[in-house]
Amino acid sequence: MAWTERQHAMLRELGLRLWSDPIRLPPMPAPGAASEAVAGPVTAAPAAGRGRPAESPAAAAQGGAGADDRVRRIASLGWAELRADVASCRACGLCETRRQTVFGVGSEHAHWMVVGEAPGEQEDLQGEPFVGAAGELLDDMLAALGLTREAGGERTDRRRVYIANTLKCRPPRNRNPEPAEMARCEPFLMRQLALLQPRLILAMGRFAVQALLRSSEPVGRLRGRVHTYQGVPLIVTYHPAYLLRNLPDKARAWEDLCLAASVAERAPPGPGSPARPPPGIE
Repeated sequence: MAWTERQHAMLRELGLRLWSDPIRLPPMPAPGAASEAVAGPVTAAPAAGRGRPAESPAAAAQGGAGADDRVRRIASLGWAELRADVASCRACGLCETRRQTVFGVGSEHAHWMVVGEAPGEQEDLQGEPFVGAAGELLDDMLAALGLTREAGGERTDRRRVYIANTLKCRPPRNRNPEPAEMARCEPFLMRQLALLQPRLILAMGRFAVQALLRSSEPVGRLRGRVHTYQGVPLIVTYHPAYLLRNLPDKARAWEDLCLAASVAERAPPGPGSPARPPPGIE
């Protein structure tokens, strides 16, 4: 999307940073390394495969070896098998009240992964995350950065975004997810992240933060910093549904997206990704 100079001036008058405006960033941390980040230290989520891992929340919630077998099975699935597994899942009581599962949408080669909270009524009806007014706001925010949720594209296409939720089924009456429900859905989200291998994760809302960073800190205290999830830069921001109720925080959310765009530009290619060409070659 091309912005005119007049639009640039208007955004700056409102106190909104353009994504192309320079943001002072520290050197990107190596996977697992701690360093200073914007407005605070890097926060690393526990990485798998370092020594003998503790029992995962998913395994603990479902009880022992059977749960471990389920986690291992899900961790071996490809995209098509994973989608089918989500569609047939009956691991918690949400399967009794859902209309359909909400797997995810976007390019399987996306550089960005946006993680939301739980599906709402419109998501439950359409089977797609972030629809309705909140989805329109998210699409507008992404479009302002030249990004799209449209599927397809190659690994070299930086415009593509993949969107998923922490829960794949809607909680009744849009209530908050219960810990056991989050735990049972966790292996699905972890497998999506492993298959996608994004360069950047954007966690939107409290429950996305809890799932990825294992933090109960408010979003307002975690935003504005570069965190990491298993070596992948992670930016925390407000959920679009929250922004529709709290309009003044839209400017803060835009700052978060500008930070995310700057970090994504500098992030090294993920495993299996082609190396970035030198400047001027793209």
